Amino acid sequence: MNIANKPDLQQKLASEYVLGTLRGGARRRFETWLRSDNALQQAVRQWQGNLLPMAEFAKSAQPSGSVWQAVEKRLNLHGAQNAGVEDRRAFWRNLREDLSFWRGLGMASTAAALVLVSLLLSKQQVDTTPPATGYVATLSDDKAQPIAVISGDTKRRQLTVRMVAAQNIGADKSLELWAVYKDGKVRSLGLVPAQGTVTLPMPEYMNEQATPLLAVTLEPKGGSGNPDKPTGPIVFKGNWLQT
Repeated sequence: MNIANKPDLQQKLASEYVLGTLRGGARRRFETWLRSDNALQQAVRQWQGNLLPMAEFAKSAQPSGSVWQAVEKRLNLHGAQNAGVEDRRAFWRNLREDLSFWRGLGMASTAAALVLVSLLLSKQQVDTTPPATGYVATLSDDKAQPIAVISGDTKRRQLTVRMVAAQNIGADKSLELWAVYKDGKVRSLGLVPAQGTVTLPMPEYMNEQATPLLAVTLEPKGGSGNPDKPTGPIVFKGNWLQT
């Protein structure tokens, strides 16, 4: 597949690559393209610049005792009789107390884990069960700057809207998300925040054949008032693609 002349697909793949959701053979193919494609490299750098700083908001966490027991077992720290054992024990005990070490280790972890933690800001365990079908859209402004990433989970019937670039809108305005049909008709999917994350219901009709495009408009406070007709201008948009 040639993605050189498909900027929307490049943005989609670059965002998934940085988030860590592009895996297996798809990730290896992407890395092969990345080595020789300057536009793709630039897209990855933009997504890294937008997403990786969010790791600063991730709270440090002290690993549980069971984690340390497993680490010590793997390193053979139990039952050994030589002098080096106690040195290793002391080393790991010091690391347990060294928050700066763990903060640095966390920053070096995968972008996906860091971004998800910082965006969700929750202690709930992430469900890694893959959905039956997934969709994603990268919404960009008129300068091709990524503004939001929208993912669709057909199993849970929900949309997750993540604003990767905070928007400065007036107190009397709202941002509203729209599904755009092939025939040009539109349907409101709900209001989205100027920053942060929101989850919205995912209608049954939302697939890339029936709804190839998503768009966000700037509306009066509370939305347009008509679920079939926006009143404000489109501020960012993107293609709705199956993953």
